[in-house]
Amino acid sequence: MRQRLATVLTATLLAFGGVAVAAAPAQAVPANKPQVLSSWTQTSASSYNAWLSARNNQGAWSAYRFDWSTDYCSSSPDNPFGFPFSLSCARHDFGYRNYRAAGTFSANKARLDSAFYADLQRVCDRYSGATGSACDATAWTYYQAVRAFG
Repeated sequence: MRQRLATVLTATLLAFGGVAVAAAPAQAVPANKPQVLSSWTQTSASSYNAWLSARNNQGAWSAYRFDWSTDYCSSSPDNPFGFPFSLSCARHDFGYRNYRAAGTFSANKARLDSAFYADLQRVCDRYSGATGSACDATAWTYYQAVRAFG
């Protein structure tokens, strides 16, 4: 009899526990998510630096449920001719993925592509002479590719 009572009590507790877990409200995403996303996807160096800081501390932003995934420069080289474009591509992916998820990609695509180009130009600013010109030309090619096919 005791074992049967224990089984019934356990089943009852599990049933109520399951209901309590299922009925618990989901954690709401902070209301300022669109503003944060916008602030991290502008053309300025400060916007890039803020995004990079957040990317390096993603746990602090977990409530926002951002998509941090990236394939870097997709099917293009991440570091063409030795130019380090991978982080610029990662931020571009961040913007594309998160604005698509928000349903506002079309309204933001041109700015995301411009921010990508600005990021690439900042990479190229590290070089001078023929190397700088080669970097600029490569950056322009990457930018034209995302404008047309991104």
